[in-house]
Amino acid sequence: MIQIENLHKSFRGQKVLQGVNLHIPKGKITAIMGPSGEGKSVLLKHLIGLLRPDEGKVLIEGEDISRMNFDELNRIRKKISMLFQDAGLFDYMNVFENVSFPLYEHTDLSDGEIRDLVHSTLEEVGLRDIDEKLPGELSGGMRKRVGLARSLVLEPKVLLFDEPTTGLDPIITEQIADLMEETHQRHQVTVVLISHDLPLSLRLANQISMLYKGKIIESSTPDDFCRSEHEFVKTFIEAQDLVGKKQ
Repeated sequence: MIQIENLHKSFRGQKVLQGVNLHIPKGKITAIMGPSGEGKSVLLKHLIGLLRPDEGKVLIEGEDISRMNFDELNRIRKKISMLFQDAGLFDYMNVFENVSFPLYEHTDLSDGEIRDLVHSTLEEVGLRDIDEKLPGELSGGMRKRVGLARSLVLEPKVLLFDEPTTGLDPIITEQIADLMEETHQRHQVTVVLISHDLPLSLRLANQISMLYKGKIIESSTPDDFCRSEHEFVKTFIEAQDLVGKKQ
């Protein structure tokens, strides 16, 4: 589904990605993990064409998006949706306007068809009767749900999640994890999950990949990941275990 080949990216001379190679299988959940500042979000932005690599390729269904022009990239982007870390909602738009925005931009559906689709998608993520609410009136968990609804409304082939549980309490984190799992099972989309939350990745992912010092140093099933012999992966897992015990 997605193939990343020898991806390099620097900002003002600072190397962030230094030859990333990764295969993201179709219809599966791939978690990309790593410490803060290692370039996980930078990598994710390459998958949707928000950044262009200095070197290397990003292939979506066999097409290299890294050198596409604006119109070609927009064609590919219709297959991909992204849930940003802060949900990425427009503060000046209410919930209905936020979720319907992609439909008005990219389809020729009637107002009635859009209304029905928005409401059915909101219900799918456990929300109803909140059309007129602004993002500032919603809890963190509700904003994530609205963001997910907007991501799903165009029925994408690929869903990108950037730290979907950051800043949420444990109960809401569990609810969002449940929702992500249900969404994947229902739609069978290809999911890329950027996270530093090991329990979340172990629960949801079919494949876990570790980004460290600009490269993927481990990519395997959750069971094999936990048995990795790579020193940094072992240190990362041990650190997460210690944090979990303190909590």
